[in-house]
Amino acid sequence: MPESEQDVVSLREGNTPLYELPQSSRRTGVPRLYAKHQGMNPTGSFKDTGMTVASTFARQAGYRWVACASTGNTSASMAAYAARGGMRSVVLVPEGKISWSKLSQALDYGALTCQLRTDFDGCLRLLQELVRRAPVYQLNSINPFRLEGQKTLAFELLEQLDWQPPDHIIVPGGNLGNSSAIGKALLEMREIELISRLPKLSVIQAEGANALVRTLREAGGKQLVQVQAETRATAIRIGNPASWKKAVKVIQATGGACEQVSEVEIAQAKAEIGAEGIGCEPASAVTLAGLKKFVRSGFVKPDESVVLVLTGNLLKDPDFTMEFHRGDLFSSTEHKSGSDLLSPLRHPPVVLDATLEAVIQTLERAEQSDPLHPNA
Repeated sequence: MPESEQDVVSLREGNTPLYELPQSSRRTGVPRLYAKHQGMNPTGSFKDTGMTVASTFARQAGYRWVACASTGNTSASMAAYAARGGMRSVVLVPEGKISWSKLSQALDYGALTCQLRTDFDGCLRLLQELVRRAPVYQLNSINPFRLEGQKTLAFELLEQLDWQPPDHIIVPGGNLGNSSAIGKALLEMREIELISRLPKLSVIQAEGANALVRTLREAGGKQLVQVQAETRATAIRIGNPASWKKAVKVIQATGGACEQVSEVEIAQAKAEIGAEGIGCEPASAVTLAGLKKFVRSGFVKPDESVVLVLTGNLLKDPDFTMEFHRGDLFSSTEHKSGSDLLSPLRHPPVVLDATLEAVIQTLERAEQSDPLHPNA
């Protein structure tokens, strides 16, 4: 443990807001609906609460280099905390398969960034070989200090709810370290009687990156069913999740569930969260899309309380957002025909003549046509 606060590598992470979601509450029929927004951490994602702990240990242990494989958020967080702690960082990312916004963070924080001609799972395999051959400390979510730090989300959430557990906590599923950490914290809090009952912890994945869904449905959670991951929600584009066993354990221990959602459902949910004035990256939006399925199936009851964990900031993937609002997101893809229902949610920029009349006419049209505005 650090001898003093000065020994901790920190960017003042944590204490993220818990928002009410009034518009999404009306749409889903769940009045007590909240979002715990981890995208409000210093580098814009939930990774920071784990990275402060793991990077502190790395510096204490005398490492000069730290490393990770990443779909974007881990690399941004690790590079920032390495720089803050006076260490060097090396990032392995799949070429062309992560958001440029996330990659730009790693570059700006001084990371040695290697774009590999493979997917995330290939990057992770190479990282395992690297740390066996070189004096480099691994900071992916298989690092136990990362998971211990990420438990703080659950502690914060329960404190914000006056230690009254919600009925459901819904988390995006990628490499599955976050759901594992939250579940571990919940089980520990119940064991020491900080809480009297366990929320149901559920994990939502994209249909194109649904390794955990298939593992539970096809193998009973006993053997990982790997997939070739493909989704525009790049933060969860992982087909061989490292923490799948831990995720299965916490889902089963809490009575939770695992569901998958389509690309169109993700895009719709992201726009609806944006309409709340909050916003999130695409991977976070799977939580709201999954909640809708849970309500339809009866797994979530209207009188129950639900917390969605939003893992990344809206600014993590601006290309997705701009393509969505321009109507280009699913052009030339298999999802194009099913994306017609998204049209009312799009708000493309409008090019006008520089006259008051043009602006007023546009304002009047918007007043009549915006289905998401609560006063429309």
